[in-house]
Amino acid sequence: MPSVVDGDVRREALAELSCFRVGLYEAMTRRGDALFELVDAVLCVGGPVVSLPELSLEAVHRRGHGAMYDALAGGRIDVSRLRLTLAGLRLPRASDGQLSIALDVTAWPRPDAECSPERLHCHRPCRCDGVRQTIPGWPYQVAAALGGGRTSWTGVLDAVRLGPHDDATEVTVAQILGLLARLREAGQWCEGDPEVLFVLDSGYDIVRLTWLLREEPVRLLGRIRADRVMHHPAGRRKGTTKGRGPRHGEVFRLAAPATHTAPAQVRPPSTTGSAPSSPAAGDTCTRSWNAAARGPATKPNSRSWRAR
Repeated sequence: MPSVVDGDVRREALAELSCFRVGLYEAMTRRGDALFELVDAVLCVGGPVVSLPELSLEAVHRRGHGAMYDALAGGRIDVSRLRLTLAGLRLPRASDGQLSIALDVTAWPRPDAECSPERLHCHRPCRCDGVRQTIPGWPYQVAAALGGGRTSWTGVLDAVRLGPHDDATEVTVAQILGLLARLREAGQWCEGDPEVLFVLDSGYDIVRLTWLLREEPVRLLGRIRADRVMHHPAGRRKGTTKGRGPRHGEVFRLAAPATHTAPAQVRPPSTTGSAPSSPAAGDTCTRSWNAAARGPATKPNSRSWRAR
């Protein structure tokens, strides 16, 4: 198999990269030249960025470190234009054309910046002693397009910083609605296309998100806690006495296999479309039940605690 990239593919990739760089430059509305060279310097540096003045020594940075500090202090970036540019890039899709987008929170650790505003306790093992599971910092919720196959490359589409008084679910809904609007504007999604799949971690209130996004062309796939308690659909009232019907059906505890009834659907490893087997994880069998959660969580999200 030849290792040299085909000329047409290479030209197409370079043209797409050139269009993105033009869009990135146009989003820098003030001190654009200095900010653009700073971006190139960050990408071309040979290791972690530990000093800003060292970036000015890169060959692609043609200005002095004074211009770099001036760009960081007085430069401006049109975030809305940059988000639209990212939405217009070629995105990975499934075989049926469906877009898959992951949402997750990543922390920018700021343990020693006591004067930094709106720090939160972020869920991340502290590097200072390796014992604490939270660290003061700025949490950012990142939306990235997922591709198929075993790859770590993702297409980042959006990033929103969570504040101390923000409702994580409401912020997620606003981010998804804004992302859908930009995908429509960029021509990435049209009426009749498969619904956009959003993949979320266990820290999200998947029940409340499903209700708030019930009118939108989205599908939500969320990981839930292993000790979650759910209920089957409520049936008819038992007995001969009159009264209000039951609100919930039989209990369904994920951690108690004795409460598991016969699944509504079973997809064995040999079924087409299921996850392939691997030496590390073995064969994967997917089972699903028609169970409903007890209701939205009322406990405040732990990401909303202010750091001290």
